Amino acid sequence: MDNPTPPRGGTGFLPPTITKLEDTGLSSLWLQDLALKVLYFQGYLSGFQVAEALALPFAGVTDKILESLKKEKLVEIKSTQQMGLGESSYLYAMTGKGIERAREALDRSQYAGAAPVPIDTYNDAVRRQSQGRVVVTTRSMRKLMSELVISETTFQRLGPALNSGSSIFLYGPPGNGKTSIARSFGSLIMSQNMYIPFALYVDGQVVKMYDSVNHQLVKEDGATSRGTGSLRTGIRRDPRWVKIKRPFIVVGGELTLEGLDLVFDDTHKFYEAPFQVKANGGILLIDDFGRQQVRPRDLLNRWIVPLENRVDFLTLHTGRKIEIPFDVLVVFSTNLPPRDLVDEAFLRRLRHKIEIGDPSFEDYREIFRRVAQSKGVQYNDQGLAYLLQEWYIKRNRKLRASHPRDLCDQILDISQYLSVDPVMSREMIDRAAEAYFVEI
Repeated sequence: MDNPTPPRGGTGFLPPTITKLEDTGLSSLWLQDLALKVLYFQGYLSGFQVAEALALPFAGVTDKILESLKKEKLVEIKSTQQMGLGESSYLYAMTGKGIERAREALDRSQYAGAAPVPIDTYNDAVRRQSQGRVVVTTRSMRKLMSELVISETTFQRLGPALNSGSSIFLYGPPGNGKTSIARSFGSLIMSQNMYIPFALYVDGQVVKMYDSVNHQLVKEDGATSRGTGSLRTGIRRDPRWVKIKRPFIVVGGELTLEGLDLVFDDTHKFYEAPFQVKANGGILLIDDFGRQQVRPRDLLNRWIVPLENRVDFLTLHTGRKIEIPFDVLVVFSTNLPPRDLVDEAFLRRLRHKIEIGDPSFEDYREIFRRVAQSKGVQYNDQGLAYLLQEWYIKRNRKLRASHPRDLCDQILDISQYLSVDPVMSREMIDRAAEAYFVEI
């Protein structure tokens, strides 16, 4: 087996076709208000432009919304002399009555984007696209980690941890590749695709789901980059969904308890989905665990139910709790000693604890050789032996996997300044090490 078995789901799920208003799962009045808000912010729009803004088909859905608004004299047709044929090319504008109703709708929520998907529909889609258990073997792990130099003991523990599909706790000194290991896991996950909605609908509230920073779009054949190309090309699926690579989301010291629940925007009056919801179907890496502004114990308390039951509970500002699937591989990464973070009872809840220690001299040599080759530094064993003896052994300095990269960068900077070739001479190594190392 040369390649990991791909995660289940993704290609087996396709958002259903929408042919009528009832298929959206939303009330016609709510959709009318959404259309009015879109027109309020954007001015004159053709029928097709309204449909594209709502991420809904024109025929059978948006045309019915606009027809209802016309009957109530909330919008009017300003022109039928637009390019194209049919009602989708008509130019629509709001009436005074429509502006008044739009303002009332904006007082409740200023969300004016793609129509949301009901929470129950989303929950069902997550379960159907469940990544399941990513199965790797020793051979496939070596291929996955081919760019990293890791001790054999550590390497043999990483595969079972990834196969578990549960939580992984990576710890050890800084600069030894914990984040790189987690990112290699992410490259496996991101080789698969899935669908997520632009937004969710919960009790009349909107939760913004798609995030252009954390979600990487996959362009579908004939579709536009925004994902609504199905409106033009005839792709027969619900255009409220967008196809993405399975997410790999990284959070660090900025993570707070509030950031793990629904974030309500008091000004615009809609929600932003928390990190773990945006990561559904993929991996959430909590980097620098223990350096957040909240106690590690409190963060782990927040994760107990999701990690054990694979279900999370989020709270609306009304106080109502909603249930949502927790289909996430959570990777904790920390430079701090585990005993300084939490007690044994909490560590027991984390499935796999793996120490990423300092490299051996042999591993350090291999890392330096690879880095020097990739950066164009002329490598030689004599120069490395001098570096190890003078700057590590004599000074009782610990090896770090990141040092070769940083020292090679120093050599490149110095050689460029001196207009000489980047070589591992004693003089160049001394100058690079003096500029890089600081006695603490």
